[in-house]
Amino acid sequence: MLTTSSNTTFSDGEALSTSESTLKRSFFSLSLEDCGVALLTALTLAIALFFAGCSSMSGSEEEGAADGAYLGLSDAEIANGLNARYGTGSIPEAEGDGIFKDIRFGFDSYTVDGAAREKIALNVEVIKANPQIKIQLEGHCDERGTSEYNLALGQRRAEAVRDAMLALGVDRTRIETISYGSEVPLDPRSNEEAWALNRRVHFTPFTE
Repeated sequence: MLTTSSNTTFSDGEALSTSESTLKRSFFSLSLEDCGVALLTALTLAIALFFAGCSSMSGSEEEGAADGAYLGLSDAEIANGLNARYGTGSIPEAEGDGIFKDIRFGFDSYTVDGAAREKIALNVEVIKANPQIKIQLEGHCDERGTSEYNLALGQRRAEAVRDAMLALGVDRTRIETISYGSEVPLDPRSNEEAWALNRRVHFTPFTE
């Protein structure tokens, strides 16, 4: 026999039954608390993952815009760029990389190498994303060699880039070529570093 603190007497069977009932209620209560905590934890993780995913997507879009691949070019922007370079003359001011990347060449060469093809492919993405524009390919050389030789070499460079663009699906009617030889150096110094910068084809966008 068991005797409680209030002097109530129970048989062994009644005491066992009462203890089991008390344990079951305690277990059930504990299980509900555990489930609540687990659900709250899972919900918190789900919300955190959702916002992390949104942040990642936003970052990817900003990176795509930053490298120029998905930027639109307005007619006003193109006109302002041309006015800044040409003014009232026919020979433009030298201009380096912008949305379009310059294509570099080796000394006395118009071969389009692997690095050049990668840049051409990036430029073609911008062209395809802006169907209203056309491109003038400017062939440039370093200062070594005669004016006549450099004009011819600059033209061959521009045509080599044009052919690579055609292979990537750009319509021929959207491409013009011109050579400035060594007349428009990007870097006016007379050293290897400057000459390497000046051996290039520059992309100039324009509209009708």
